[in-house]
Amino acid sequence: MSAELGHAALWMAAALAVLQLIGGAIAQRNPEAPLAALVRPAATLQGFLAVFSFAMLLWVFAITDLSVKLVVTNSHSMKPLLYKLSGAWGNHEGSMLLWVTVMALAGALIAWLERRLPEKTMQATLASQGFVALGFYAFLLLSSNPFERLASPASEGSGLNPLLQDIGLAFHPPTLYMGYVGLSVAFSFAVGALLTRQVNPEFARVMRPWVLGAWVFLTLGITAGSYWAYYELGWGGWWFWDPVENASLMPWLAATALLHSASVLAARNALRAWTIMLGVVAFSMSMLGTFLVRSGILTSVHAFAVDPERGSFILALLCLYIGGALLLFALRASSVSEGQRFGLVSREGALVFNNVMLSAILGIVLLGTLYPLLTEAFDVRVSVGPPYFNPVGAIFTIPMLAVMAIGPLLRWREDNFDRVKLPVAIVTVLIVTSALLFALFTTDIGILPLLGLAFAIGLGIASFIPLRGRSLLRVPAATWGMVLAHFGIAMALLGMASESAFTEEKLVALAPGDETSIAGFTVRLDGVDPVAGPNWTAMEAHIVAQRGSGRPVTLDPQSRHFWAPVQQTTESALLTRWDGQLYAVVGAPSDDGRWQLRLWWKPLVTLIWYGGLLIALGGTLSIIGRLSSDIRRRRQESRDADERADMAQIRETAEVSAKGAA
Repeated sequence: MSAELGHAALWMAAALAVLQLIGGAIAQRNPEAPLAALVRPAATLQGFLAVFSFAMLLWVFAITDLSVKLVVTNSHSMKPLLYKLSGAWGNHEGSMLLWVTVMALAGALIAWLERRLPEKTMQATLASQGFVALGFYAFLLLSSNPFERLASPASEGSGLNPLLQDIGLAFHPPTLYMGYVGLSVAFSFAVGALLTRQVNPEFARVMRPWVLGAWVFLTLGITAGSYWAYYELGWGGWWFWDPVENASLMPWLAATALLHSASVLAARNALRAWTIMLGVVAFSMSMLGTFLVRSGILTSVHAFAVDPERGSFILALLCLYIGGALLLFALRASSVSEGQRFGLVSREGALVFNNVMLSAILGIVLLGTLYPLLTEAFDVRVSVGPPYFNPVGAIFTIPMLAVMAIGPLLRWREDNFDRVKLPVAIVTVLIVTSALLFALFTTDIGILPLLGLAFAIGLGIASFIPLRGRSLLRVPAATWGMVLAHFGIAMALLGMASESAFTEEKLVALAPGDETSIAGFTVRLDGVDPVAGPNWTAMEAHIVAQRGSGRPVTLDPQSRHFWAPVQQTTESALLTRWDGQLYAVVGAPSDDGRWQLRLWWKPLVTLIWYGGLLIALGGTLSIIGRLSSDIRRRRQESRDADERADMAQIRETAEVSAKGAA
């Protein structure tokens, strides 16, 4: 019965999306029409029904209802409860329902909480959100029903992909989808503002927290996914430029540019057309990522094996949404002026420059992701990886980092470079000195890691310069957010460059009792024992690692064999120290009783993910700061309006008294 309730709720939510769309469209011509008043209630109720539908899906997975096809193909009665639940979104149908649920919930929150925009613009925004949601409801109900029943219940389920049975992957998709769907909200705001020609600072202030929230969740999702790939896949890397990895990076790049553009529009009434365009581009990238992951044209551990027909459905939605938004932009572009002008040397100028750099990097990643797919259509197989992405991307990343260090020091509207030449000179000296020292005292370091290390140090110091001469307790939360986010980028860059420049790797075959050494560690294999888990068995190596005269630490990497479904996986073991990680993987045994061990020493690699968390924390502080500032501004505007009303009343009373006296 749970599956039927969830399916029925999904149909009712789709019907409310239709009502939301029609009511919002009618409201543009007749705001007093009865259907116009139903837009907000329809969005709110739709969110409740979508959440209920997803809760029913979680329930059938929790109880392992083997009469539901999705449960049979993605779960098993012997799986731990956490992985039973994560199996609900670890597949195509369930993840699409999660997508729709988050989208409907976001629409409900907008309808319930948002009162700052004119009602006509808000109704246009909710109509746009309903239109986007309707396509995904149709996709779920017509071709990807997550509640489909089997003719007769199965005796047992197939189980979730073992690579996805991990705590990181239990939370990675929801955070990533919140980011994707947050960009759909930005898209709806952009379309709503275009429809009503209300592209102004108030529109940017309303949209900005949603973009910030999407950006924070995307950051967390990418960070979690990178760390999962690092420790779970057993190849010792944190980013492979896999097309599905790129599918999450591209929306993040677009959202970063949109975030800064919206801030300029909110603060200085500039970059109106740019903000609208980036709102469309950001959602386009999330839709493109959805198509790549689900179309079946990619082979990746991250991708869902979906038939081409459903991939074509998503491609049709992509063309409909993005093509329609671009057509609307073309028709209304003449009515969207750029707003206030600003000087080249100004904070706005720095933000525009970095937005251009981000857009160029986005184009590079997009080209490198799609080019192999295009050539494969002509039976030509081409591999595009780090040799393309790293150097070509660096051409635009390095100038962006330099301007990122300088930009927060500049004033809005117009500035004189002489005013900031001292801090700029200090940062420049730091970067050049760092590069020279690394070049002199290290060997075999590549130019890109060298520049990465130098710019990470310079940007890390520059991040805190905006705080100089200020009372730290009085610094606004949004400013702290900017400082922490920029410092997080510097920290992550330092980890990336250090790992790339100084990693040591060793592949050995050891018998129990044998020793080897790597990066100052003595590593001894004590033995290899069979172990069993809830739905797997494994050969577990016991490795003792000791650095100098320090305390010995035991590491237990495993080679696991899952039986539901049948698959072999590698479980790495990590020894974390302040200056890096020792990474160990056990392989197959040889005929003479020795075991293959692969060891890496990765200096400062953990800074990559600490930096990602710091970036997300900075974004969260910015949300708090911006919302608090908007609340204070609205309260002040309300007080000013009350004072004007009181003064008008006093003048009116005085005029009446004067006439009476006359």
